[in-house]
Order: sequence, then C-alpha cells, then structure tokens
Amino acid sequence: MTTRGHRTLILGGVRSGKSDHGEDLLRAHASVRYLATGPTLTTDTEWTARVERHRARRGDRYTTVETTALADELHAHPDAATLVDDLGNWLAARLDATGAWSAETVDRTAENSELCSAIDGFDGDLVLISPEVGLAPVPPTPAGRLFQDQLGVLNAAVAAVCDRVLLVVAGRVIDLSDAAVVTPATPAPDAELIAAQPISPGPATPEASAAPVPVPVAAPSVPVELPTGVVRVEADGPGDRPRPDPTDAEVFGPIDPPDEAIADAARARQLTLTKPAGSLGRLEELGVWISACQGVCPPRPITAPTVVVFAGDHGVARSGVSAYPPEVTVQMVANIAEGGAAVNVLAARSGARVRVVDMAVDADTPPQFGTYKVRRGSGDLRVTDALTLDETRQAIAAGRAIADDLIDAGADLLIPGDLGIGNTTPSAVIVGTLARREPVEVVGRGTGIDDLGWMRKAAAIRDGMRRARPHRNDPLRLLAAVGGADLAAMAGYLAQAAVRKTPAILDGVVVTAAALIAAELAPGATRWWLAGHRSAEPAHSIALEYLDLQPVVEFSMRLGEGTGALAALPAVMSAVDVLTSMSTFGEAGVSEKPAADDALAGTEPAEAPA
Repeated sequence: MTTRGHRTLILGGVRSGKSDHGEDLLRAHASVRYLATGPTLTTDTEWTARVERHRARRGDRYTTVETTALADELHAHPDAATLVDDLGNWLAARLDATGAWSAETVDRTAENSELCSAIDGFDGDLVLISPEVGLAPVPPTPAGRLFQDQLGVLNAAVAAVCDRVLLVVAGRVIDLSDAAVVTPATPAPDAELIAAQPISPGPATPEASAAPVPVPVAAPSVPVELPTGVVRVEADGPGDRPRPDPTDAEVFGPIDPPDEAIADAARARQLTLTKPAGSLGRLEELGVWISACQGVCPPRPITAPTVVVFAGDHGVARSGVSAYPPEVTVQMVANIAEGGAAVNVLAARSGARVRVVDMAVDADTPPQFGTYKVRRGSGDLRVTDALTLDETRQAIAAGRAIADDLIDAGADLLIPGDLGIGNTTPSAVIVGTLARREPVEVVGRGTGIDDLGWMRKAAAIRDGMRRARPHRNDPLRLLAAVGGADLAAMAGYLAQAAVRKTPAILDGVVVTAAALIAAELAPGATRWWLAGHRSAEPAHSIALEYLDLQPVVEFSMRLGEGTGALAALPAVMSAVDVLTSMSTFGEAGVSEKPAADDALAGTEPAEAPA
C-alpha cells in the first residue's frame, strides 16, 4: 500500500521566507530533488555568489537540477521528494522561449495544463514556490502587466491541484487551503483602466465588516548563517497580536481517542513486514500509535515537528531552591533565540522547529517573544498564590491559541518544553499533591543543588503542598495557587493538542506536571501523548506512573527545554519509517514463518504396530 505525498504551493513576496519554509516542509526527507528554474549563466557575480551560498546551505541532501522542463522532471521522478523554486522564474523563462513578451494576446492554457497534470500525478512530497501577484516588484510596463496577469493565472491553476496553499508574509505563514476561492467575472474591455482609478470608500455595511483573520504564529526563520547543527527559534508573532479570549479557557470539550480500527490495521501490517513478529519491540508500538493518531495506515511521515519552549520565572526561586540565580531565565531566552541551546541542537537532528514564548519571565524580553506574556514572574508559592484566577485563564488560553496556530500552519507533532529557574519546585508540588505523595518523595536536585539547597527546596515543597491540598480536585485553582503562567500555558497547549487530534511528546518533570493538570482539564487527552524520556527528577517517575505512560528513552536527563522529548523523536520517526518503507514478505519474496500446525505436519513418528 502506497501513501501519496503532500503537494504544497507556497506563495510570497521577495525575502518573505517562502523558500525557507519550503525547505522546512521537506526537512525530514533524507534526499530532496531541487528543481531550480532561475538563470544560471550570468555575468552578475553577486547573483552567482548568492546561488552558491544557498546551494552550500542546503547541503548534500539536495540534488540540484537546473531546468525549465518542470513537467518532464516531475513525470521522470514521481516519487522523489521535490522542491520547485520558483514558478515565477519558470514563467519568465517560458515567455522568453516563446517570444510572448510583445504579443497582443498570450494563451498559455496548454502549457499550464501540462504542468498541472504533472503536479496532480505526482506521488511524492512536492513543494512549489511562487511569487504572489502584487507582493513582488513588477515594472509598470506592458511586459510587466503581461507577466503579472499570467502569473496570477498560473498560481490559480497550480493551487487547484495542490493539497495545501500557504501564504508567507514577512516571515509569517498563513494557511489558505480552506479559504474561499474567488472566481472573477469576465472583465470589461476597460476593466484594467477602471481598476487603476482610486475609489472612495462608501459607508460600511454589516456584510462588509469582516472579522480580522488570525495570523498563525508558526513562522519559518528568515535565512541566516548559523553554526551547523543548530536551529534558531521562530518568532512568536507581532507584539500587537490580539490576546486570546480567556473566558472559560479551562473548559474543554470531549476528547476523541486515536482511531482504534487504524491501530488494528497497523498491528496487522506489522505482521506482514519482513521480520519476526514483535522483533522491533517498542518501535512497533510507536508506529501503531502514530498511525492511530493520524487515522491512516501506513502513517504519513512526520514532516513538521515543532517545539515550543514556555518560559517563566517563579517567586520561590528567590528562596535558594536552585543552583542558578533567577536572572538566568531571560539570558537563556536569548540563548535559545540565537540557536545556542541544547534544544536548538537536538531539534536540528530531527528537523524540528523551535519557538520560545515568554509567559512570565521576570524581565523584559523582545516583543516577538512576549505576545502572550501574563505577568513578570509568578508569586512565591510558599506564602501566596502564584497567579490570580484571571491570569491562570489567560495563560491556559495562550497555550490553546499557540497549539491551534501551529496545527493550522501544518505542525504534525507538538513538543512542549520548559524554561525557568526554580520551575521544578512548583512542578514537584503539583505532582505530590495530585499523586498524594510526601514532599520528600518528590523533591529532586533540579539544576544541581547541594544538600542545603535540597533542604530548602524540600521545605518550600512542603509549604506549597500545604497550600495546594484544598484545591486537589480543582485544577484551575491548583494552578493559580502553586503553578505559574508557564505551567498553565503548557497545560492548555497539551489539552488542545488532544482536542485537535495531534500527537505530542512529553518532556521532563515540568512538562509532565503540566500534563497532570491537562489530564484533569481534558479527560482522555493522555491517549494523544507519548512520554519521551524518564527524568532524573524523582517526581517525574511518579507523574509518569500516575498518567500510566512508559518513557521511550532513559538517559538520566534533567535539563528541560524539550530536550528529553527531542531525544525520543528520532525513534518515533524511525517507527513511522518501518511501517511505511519496510517491505512485506510478499513484496520481498521472503517466506513467512509457517503456522505451528503446518510446521509440525508430517514430522511425528509413525505409531508402533499393535
């Protein structure tokens, strides 16, 4: 059984980030065919140098083919992951080839149809880049108008045969796949002249007053020079982005479980692959889980895993419960933003994108990271509430909105990460309270505290649990009393991922403490989560037991940031590859294990004569 790949058209202006996003969508593939349609024979040394820089940045995974025979190339390699960059250059080259620039009328229906037919028949993952009409410089000349008109026709034709259409504006990705299609009427002879005249706006009508379209925050990074093997974070979005409505943010609807019928089909497929049944152990279970989450067998490759690091400071950190001062939180936000943290390095290995969100850092951060910021730092859980109820709802709503935006922009697997000095203390309080454990059972060494620090932390957890116990059965008030905006946002993020039927990999104790709250807010959400690893923090094992989740790896990690989940991500992606790429016994011509009865037939000794 062959699964057809995605065909994606990405539109955008010059330097919008459209090509970078196209490469991101194909990052999971070991090899990619790059169909370059731009001119290569040129005396422009700056242009030649730019082409060479981009070729070097893409690396050995890419096979570059410089061509304008796009239909022929797509027909010749219909299964290979392919990036076409771009259709604007292709159109210009074809207009050159046919001498159409000075023609009074141009009919490109046949050539456009040929290309669209090749796209429609393509079986692999295909990404096509094209300038959006009006977002790229076009000279106000007859040739410029011709190019603009023909590009609009071409983009509309290609969009009609693609599964997804994305628009990239200033590094922000907007999914247009489900947007209404405008079918223009036949223009009057002077329509072009009329359209060029200024129009005075008339009085607004209710029909014309549309609500503003939300802009997804999952944006590709603008191409920058980074050390090999790291990922710079993606900006959180414009600083004036409307805040999500916190009303009833803690109320989630019913959670549908992953598709059990598909899980059965995936288990059955595992039995047909060229290996003894169960010989790949947990990898087989992971492949079945991803299939059930996606609702398809074999599963689709994971192409857009996304990490969101939720940053926040906690008042309890001032009491000496961490080996590091609270000022480190804002410094680490900058480090992640520059691609210098462990999360960036590990994300690059699996092609995951990284974002950092300032939920409650006790310092000023750049506006692009503080779109959803609730407050500067949380209250000291030993003596006061960490948040007000309204702030808690704001944080949960932020987590929900971030998950929605990422999923709408194409993320197919979510990873929450944490960042904040002292955040293992509120996490231990939440775990100890919900799992009904004693403070000394859940206290850990965190960032590496000494014995005196451990004693201070145990006392803080004791005091926090004393304040938390009255709210054991009220997850919202529990978060407000002893949690923090970062934990509340992670809870909303994980619960909403389950609502949206999107798998998520949990990280360490902080993320898993938030998952305990999310499981209370959205019963059934646990089925959509995978435990990436087992942290060295004792509270983490207790939380995993409470959620009945088995970790994929055990590396004694305790960093946070999503690193433990990223350590498990390659195994999850490999589990998908097993189900999608491994040959069946029939395909490979390999004999299957005979049934027990068949194996024994004719081997028993004949009965002795009476």
